[in-house]
Amino acid sequence: MFVVGMRLRLTAGKPGHRGAPKLKIPKGGSGSLLRKSLRRGVAPEIPGLAVSHILYRSERLLWEKGRMPLFFRKRKPSEEARKRLEYQMCLAKEAGADDILDISKCELSEIPFGAFATCKVLQKKVLIVHTNHLTSLLPKSCSLLSLATIKVLDLHDNQLTALPDDLGQLTALQVLNVERNQLTQLPHSIGNLTQLQTLNVKDNKLKELPDTLGELRSLRTLNISGNEIQRLPQTLAHVRTLEMLSLDASTMVYPPPEVCGDGTTAILQFLCKESGLEYYPPSQYLLPVLEQDGTNSRDSPDGPTDRVSREEVEWQNRFSDYEKRKEQKMLEKLEFERRLELGQREHAQLLQQSSSQKDEILQTVKEEQFRLEQGLSERQRHLDAERQRLQEQLKQTEQNISSRIQMLLQENQRQKKSSEILKSLENERIRMEQLMSITQEETENLRRREVASAMQQMLTERCKNRLMQMAYESQRQNLAQQACSSMAEMDERFQQILSWQQMDQNKAISQILQESAMQKAAFEALQVKKDLMHRQIRSQIKLIETELLQLTQLELKRKSLDTETLQEMVSEQRWALSNLLQQLLKEKRQREEELREILEDGMERQLVALLEELSAEHYLPIFAHHRLSLALLSQMSPGDLAKLGVSEAGLQHEILRKVQELLDAARIQPELKPPAGEVLTPTAPQEPPESVRPSAPPAELEVQASECVVCLEREAQMIFLNCGHVCCCQQCCQPLRTCPLCRQDIVQRLRIYHSS
Repeated sequence: MFVVGMRLRLTAGKPGHRGAPKLKIPKGGSGSLLRKSLRRGVAPEIPGLAVSHILYRSERLLWEKGRMPLFFRKRKPSEEARKRLEYQMCLAKEAGADDILDISKCELSEIPFGAFATCKVLQKKVLIVHTNHLTSLLPKSCSLLSLATIKVLDLHDNQLTALPDDLGQLTALQVLNVERNQLTQLPHSIGNLTQLQTLNVKDNKLKELPDTLGELRSLRTLNISGNEIQRLPQTLAHVRTLEMLSLDASTMVYPPPEVCGDGTTAILQFLCKESGLEYYPPSQYLLPVLEQDGTNSRDSPDGPTDRVSREEVEWQNRFSDYEKRKEQKMLEKLEFERRLELGQREHAQLLQQSSSQKDEILQTVKEEQFRLEQGLSERQRHLDAERQRLQEQLKQTEQNISSRIQMLLQENQRQKKSSEILKSLENERIRMEQLMSITQEETENLRRREVASAMQQMLTERCKNRLMQMAYESQRQNLAQQACSSMAEMDERFQQILSWQQMDQNKAISQILQESAMQKAAFEALQVKKDLMHRQIRSQIKLIETELLQLTQLELKRKSLDTETLQEMVSEQRWALSNLLQQLLKEKRQREEELREILEDGMERQLVALLEELSAEHYLPIFAHHRLSLALLSQMSPGDLAKLGVSEAGLQHEILRKVQELLDAARIQPELKPPAGEVLTPTAPQEPPESVRPSAPPAELEVQASECVVCLEREAQMIFLNCGHVCCCQQCCQPLRTCPLCRQDIVQRLRIYHSS
């Protein structure tokens, strides 16, 4: 303590002892003013005299005479604990002291009244009373309103059996630590602690938790391990800010031990499901809690609340009564002042040491602060440069993506035009097939009519011959030469009719073969175009998947930089790509179905069924392109199949074996043989058509791997539609129903396969 114009020495000693403390007051000036003030029992108004020192001397004097109940304890603390308590109380009342009152390890059985008064008058924020012998938090004639400004209350390692019922009056409390006590229950008013963020009741005798625990809207850490608790209150699901919950999972009944063993997230999800609530991670609720904490941490210019103000006025009235009683003790003060002389020397040494240590600490702090400021300024410059570079990269990436999207849209228009052309070709092929079928039917009908007319004519001629023979028998001799000549003429005419019929039949057969060859050529050309279109659609889908992955990464970077305008542009582009991707997937499925129908119509049913049985449907285009049949496959070897494109050795042998079995069965059962009119003309494998390179950007783009936003470990591999985000791996996306980035419903999931 520093007093201007006077010497003040404070030490500890017994009354009447030679080394008892003594207060030396100089003559005149401030000394006479101090004497008059002490006689009247009021605090003197001396410049530089700290009020905390006056309070301390008054409390010390009354405690020495047994008039002020400073320590209500059942057992007397040791001398060392008493000195520690006095030093901490004096330190807390110094001018410029921090907001912490630490009276731990003082062997207290009750918190002294002076501690409550100090917290109330000096607006302390932290009260530390751990490692004592407390059995009750509040002594008699004390109120919790004196601790209205306390934010941290540490009571661990005591013997508390219960907390006050009006604990909810500590509305500013943020941390409550009652670890290693004898608590059997928590008060229901604990739910009024709306700013409480940490609650530690570890190693007590609690059997249940109050339902009002669910009203702690700011609770972030809860430790209930080391108790006899077997059930958690269902209202705990309403605490959305809870980040860490520590408990004994093996002894829990509700939730089950297996749920408790999976961690805090699993427990809260279980409680939310039981309560009919939807679970959200605590990170979505922590920002308002932290902002509220920041606003509440500022001291109000109007002072404490009305209740605290009334308590302060009451305390001040009590203090004025005490000052009046102090006037009667002036004679006893003279004896107390003699005991101050010895303490003054020790206190002066302590002050000198503390001042030198303060100077050294201040110098060290100044140097450290200067170094930190330099480091922060350098770091800020580096961050500004990095931010500017990143923004330029984002702008360049955005321009590249915009150009790619334009190219994809143009390519989509070209594909639409080509698809219309292919549809027209397909319609023309169907019309040709219909014409072919009509022509073949007409040929068959014509042949039948000619055969019927010829047979009818032959019957007519036979009748004529019979009549002529009867006439010949009657006029045998007279008409012999006429009969012979008529028979010759009839034979010549019949031969001419047969030759004409054979010529018409040959012409019809050659025309049918020619039209069949034209149909097969048109089918091959259509099949090649179909394959090229399918490959182009797949390449476009791969490009769109790559663009969506890059857009998701770009959106994550933009969110970290808070560029809302750019993020909206990226979102619009992502929606456009998502719609284009859905359209291409739909066209891909339609093309595959059309291709499959065409292939099955142009191949033998038994061969198609054989490939489907062996899960080799993807080789149907190859078999149809080379017009392979069962008879032709029976004459081929595994090497021939490898040349055609069937790369799996086991599949080659299995196809040949199945074909041989079908042919053997067809020999045993003639009805399984192919039609006799079908001509099997083996064709050598043709060279595959030259691949058409798409005009869009190459698919092998350098894509930076993005991590999963859920587990933050694996690479993002799934595309969510309709939003188009690529933000989750295959394992984490299974339980999701909404997108983690935009919270939209997931309609479809697509897997991305990155080619090496």
